[in-house]
Amino acid sequence: MFDDVRAAGRQARSLELVDHRPWPLPPGRWTLGQTWQDLLFAHWRVPIEEIRDFLPHGLEAEQRDGSAWLGIVPFRLSALRLRGGLPVPSLSSFLQVNVRTYVRAADGKPGVWLFSLDASSGLAVRAARRAYRLPYFHARVSFDRTGDWRDVECTRIGERGKVFSGRYRPAGEVFQAEPGSLEWFLAERYCLYANDRSGALCRAEIHHGPWRLQHADAELELASIAPVAPRGEPVCHFAASQDTVIWPLERIPTLR
Repeated sequence: MFDDVRAAGRQARSLELVDHRPWPLPPGRWTLGQTWQDLLFAHWRVPIEEIRDFLPHGLEAEQRDGSAWLGIVPFRLSALRLRGGLPVPSLSSFLQVNVRTYVRAADGKPGVWLFSLDASSGLAVRAARRAYRLPYFHARVSFDRTGDWRDVECTRIGERGKVFSGRYRPAGEVFQAEPGSLEWFLAERYCLYANDRSGALCRAEIHHGPWRLQHADAELELASIAPVAPRGEPVCHFAASQDTVIWPLERIPTLR
């Protein structure tokens, strides 16, 4: 519990560091704080034509080095809380696996499109589906540590074949991505997109400090949780922790 309280303080203090952001902090008040731990970024090149089929009207897949990119991101989510509140023991921490790609809206703002978010907390799944209209799914997720290795197994409840399995560990020194680098393109994202109940395109602004990354060793066995089958060797990075705050989902007025 004390770790979650300290994380809540770090989440709020993250707003003191803004020079790395690609645009200013949004107006209004952030509403949700969370901390991501033991995170793997596993990324594969994907032909842009395969990604476009899964994107809504108003978003274009971003390319880097001639490809769109598919990311699978397992992590432990902790210190989840509403602004002004503290994390609730037994409710604020769970395991999650996100599947994502990188997009740009018609107004030029780059961000993340999430194909799916599999979480071990059924309560979090229901709340996030209502508040952020994100494709959350309840899943059985296990996370084990053996030395430096993190072993993750994820099976979506009620959907046979939607699984992720692998293990990973940090390798090398901690670094921050240089603007314009591949690591910057893949990690430094400050908004997410979703469709509301009517199908209109919406955006939620995000803030966190610069990612403190390490290269990662990874042995990924199954990734059928993704809408596009990953091919080839992934580009992998590890992050020990990231404190994050998120603004409410808002409709983009010019994109209907």
